[in-house]
Amino acid sequence: MKVFLKIHIRNEIETVAVCDEDLLNQVFKEGNLKIEISNQFFGGNLVTLDDAVDILKQSSYFNIVGENIINKVIDCHILPKEGVSFINGVPMAMKMMF
Repeated sequence: MKVFLKIHIRNEIETVAVCDEDLLNQVFKEGNLKIEISNQFFGGNLVTLDDAVDILKQSSYFNIVGENIINKVIDCHILPKEGVSFINGVPMAMKMMF
């Protein structure tokens, strides 16, 4: 299984964006909530789940979307399952360290 991973750098802060391969360029809505899994934000390199997890372990900021990456991150104890939100059944999570 592979995921798209892109690292954004702004004001010396790195944010890692990761989405399941099959979710890129899709939009999900539920009530007032909406997530656009755009190529501009998520469309980086296609990497394995293990490679993505290695990068996320070192990251202070991330935005992840998709069942595969979310489950892997929970299994690796990077994120508790309580930290996951859903939009139209699609799991997503963010991490921000201050």
